[in-house]
Amino acid sequence: MTARLYTAKVFHATTILAVRHQGRTVLAGDGQVTLGTTVVKHGARKIRRLHNDTILAGFAGSAADSFSLFSRFEAKLDQYRGNLERAAVELARDWRSDRALRRLEAMLIVADHATTFLLSGTGDLIEPDDGIVAVGSGGPYATAAARALVRHSTLDARGIAQEAMAIAADICIYTNTHLTLEEL
Repeated sequence: MTARLYTAKVFHATTILAVRHQGRTVLAGDGQVTLGTTVVKHGARKIRRLHNDTILAGFAGSAADSFSLFSRFEAKLDQYRGNLERAAVELARDWRSDRALRRLEAMLIVADHATTFLLSGTGDLIEPDDGIVAVGSGGPYATAAARALVRHSTLDARGIAQEAMAIAADICIYTNTHLTLEEL
């Protein structure tokens, strides 16, 4: 499974970070949208609250593909009465087996109070060991910063997400500091 992570497509023009820490779950996303090498929007909203505000979802990749995935994931949540794990497993299964879905260029992070998952276009469904995961071009920087802050600061989940995203924005040219933060 680890080899797949390294071959997964890295999506530019965004960073989405999930932090579960001290009983709180936060999803943070930057607002930058680029077209080639040009910034065309600074305040895009790439994170949503789903299923009666009990689940958070954020995307990296093509906006049209991501909205399609949001809709499909929301339908799975309804079908499985808000069971995050079941909905994520079923979406990953569909994504892996459906020819049209496999062409979608997006990644999804979904989380509730207890669980966080990364869903990729290769059909991967990954639950991070430490409750921290990020996608997009600034994802590795945000992940590293969040892990360091969890270990070496007294910040809460929201503070960790804000600081980690600021660090990612300082490093990644496809990430800005116009953040959307949602917390459970």
